[in-house]
Amino acid sequence: MNRPLAASEKTARRHGPGLLAVREPLPPRASFIAGLLAFAIPFALWCVISYVPFLWHPLVLVHDPGDTSLPGTYSYLAQGQLVEREVFAARNQELSRAGKKLATGERSNPIYLQPPHAVGRAMITAFTTPPQRDGDMWLHQSLLKSCNVILWGFVWSAIFGVPLGILCGTFSLFSRPFEPFVDFVRYMPAPVFGALAVTILGLADEPKIAIIFVGTFFQMVLVVANTTRSVDPALLHAAQTLGTSRWGLVRHVVIPSAVPALFRDMRILIGWAWTYLVVAELIGEKSGISAFIYQEQRYRHFDNVYAAIAVIGLVGLGVDQLLGLIGRYLFPWESGNTGLVRLARGARRLIPEGTRLLARLAPIGKL
Repeated sequence: MNRPLAASEKTARRHGPGLLAVREPLPPRASFIAGLLAFAIPFALWCVISYVPFLWHPLVLVHDPGDTSLPGTYSYLAQGQLVEREVFAARNQELSRAGKKLATGERSNPIYLQPPHAVGRAMITAFTTPPQRDGDMWLHQSLLKSCNVILWGFVWSAIFGVPLGILCGTFSLFSRPFEPFVDFVRYMPAPVFGALAVTILGLADEPKIAIIFVGTFFQMVLVVANTTRSVDPALLHAAQTLGTSRWGLVRHVVIPSAVPALFRDMRILIGWAWTYLVVAELIGEKSGISAFIYQEQRYRHFDNVYAAIAVIGLVGLGVDQLLGLIGRYLFPWESGNTGLVRLARGARRLIPEGTRLLARLAPIGKL
């Protein structure tokens, strides 16, 4: 006999698990809205701080300094100057006591906090305005140079780090002599090797690539090793029961089972590479987008500084989303997306047909 449902159980069945269901995906509409809020909330806070004058705005942008002929402690006010609100009020007190024309201005944020519209405009003008000094790079040239440093630093890190991590995660013979030293070095900040990198590799891009390598390689070995250890032991036992050799286990069981998770690890680790970029590019000869940011800061063009920072974030986010899209096609047994598999099978069927067609046309070509 079925017991009657309690009121809470009836509500749960009627409304479903809700938005706070543990480890359950959100409904498509809620997921889309939550994704928008991830960017909308910080942007809204930025707008509020930038455009609502009574929230912060600790400075005053002077439009008219008033009667400049009156001497005083704060007579240095000038049109277009940013001064503290206390200084502005004190100058107006001096002018008021003397019966002179008062200064006028509007509350403003410091120059280093640019409003969204200024940064948006700078994201366009930074790509279209030539550098102020001859020999300096445009923003797009700086960005390409930075991407080149990230690419080669991460590629070399993966070439050595992924195989070593798989071996450490599979065989104790590799994990015992390698992992303690890797664990020791990974706590050392990569920039401390900057002086050695410049001394050994020179002032060009090589020391920058070396810093990216050091910053990601040692982390990568441990991450890949832990991911490899998470392979289901039942798969290994089944393969061993069927007589698979040790290296056969690595090739046919460990690597295929761990590849999807390793691909996700690479998506995370390439983000770590970007975090070392600014420090790496300021080692030796300044270059790349870090040099662009440094130069714009010297000119006090903070709108361009924010624009360059935003460009770094957009490029990193774009790379991450692209890798995620590729992963859904590369690993259909996880995502359920079999489009690439069907395309490969179709291409495989077309190749023999094309070969037979060429064989039929070959005698005609000899005529």
